[in-house]
Amino acid sequence: MVATMKNIDTLLHARWVIPVDNKQRNLEQHCIAIDEKKIIDILPSALAKTRYNARVNRNYHQHALIPGLINSHTHSAMSLFRGLADDLSLMDWLQNHIWPAEEKHVNEAFVQTGTELAIAEMIRSGTTCFNDMYFFPDVTARVAADIGMRASVGLILIDFATVWANNSEEYIAKGLAVFDHYKGHELIKTAFAPHAPYTVSDEPLKHITILANELELGVHMHIHETAFEVSEAEKNNGLRPLARLNKLGLLTPALQAVHMTQIQDDEIQLLATSGSHVIHCPESNMKLASGICPVKQLLDAGVNVALGTDSASSNNDLDLFGEMRSAAMLAKISNMDATALTADQVLQMATINGATALGINDITGSLEVGKFADIVAVNFDTIETIPVYDPVSHLVNCSSREHVTDVWIAGKQVLTDRILNTIDEKKLKQECIRISEEIRRI
Repeated sequence: MVATMKNIDTLLHARWVIPVDNKQRNLEQHCIAIDEKKIIDILPSALAKTRYNARVNRNYHQHALIPGLINSHTHSAMSLFRGLADDLSLMDWLQNHIWPAEEKHVNEAFVQTGTELAIAEMIRSGTTCFNDMYFFPDVTARVAADIGMRASVGLILIDFATVWANNSEEYIAKGLAVFDHYKGHELIKTAFAPHAPYTVSDEPLKHITILANELELGVHMHIHETAFEVSEAEKNNGLRPLARLNKLGLLTPALQAVHMTQIQDDEIQLLATSGSHVIHCPESNMKLASGICPVKQLLDAGVNVALGTDSASSNNDLDLFGEMRSAAMLAKISNMDATALTADQVLQMATINGATALGINDITGSLEVGKFADIVAVNFDTIETIPVYDPVSHLVNCSSREHVTDVWIAGKQVLTDRILNTIDEKKLKQECIRISEEIRRI
């Protein structure tokens, strides 16, 4: 009796499949079967040819297929400020350059174009999901959904008035409207995004703590980014920022604590006990001389640590391949230990750990049956990437975003041979140049 072959959407054959699933480190000569947006099988290519009849067959004989990378901290629209104010300390950069520029230039059109620019860069860098914090989150969500990009969109909250809202009540009300609009969306989820302890007072934080618990939303916040922030908090409140947030009830598994460069041993234990997540942004922290997040100590304590780029105005790119390598090297030198952070750990930080921090590890972050087909093909057949002895090490220590050739999000191919499929690149470039000329004139 001849077995009936199953008709499916796509078969992706590859030299290596790297699941990041805590089961198999890498699989050779395997393929991924995709149907109705999700992974339905991962099996040897020879066997797949006898089981599945795919509408689309793609062969990646010298590629690694990996889970889509997750950028766990971005301010996407700020890509239009890339290189505007460099070589400055954080507070000088913010108060004297970025905040004034935002006041003059940021509006819905700016956020639309800036977000589209960021998503284009991220897709071409192998990123399939980003965690955002910026004004006009409704626009960010709409742009991401239209392009077909997965996103966790931050519902921004700051004490002072901005172009988005006038006070904390309005920030929260407008944020809740965005949450309601995208509730249940396949690609878009939301999280509360209070900017930082030094820009949000107790009462709004208490309010969103209650709402986050009721609505089961994450809380995405800059915390302990610089020594100045911590010392000012102690002087003004008598408490270090993390202690204050703990007192307010914010240290829970919903918290995504960004940066965390200035933390003590007892605070590491507090994060571990509370189940809070840490988002590490090594290149932005290095560039602004903010400090070094103790990633090894956090991981050793059982804290989930994910990886982010921060904005392209403080990095100055959204390249998670570069961020992985920087994270690995920074951990090694800061600990004077070449084993401090392995390639496997760093890849997890850029994939499944990010999904865990965002609360979406049941649908993405690894290549597993039942999860959405968020997949990246990385070409190892180049002068810069041969020979290959260890494909996981290669991804972190050798590959770059230029080696990303193809990307799928929820089974839809959004990048083919480095060509964007859902973004008009020429039109986008023209609009970015127009806006940059306006910024230069003021």
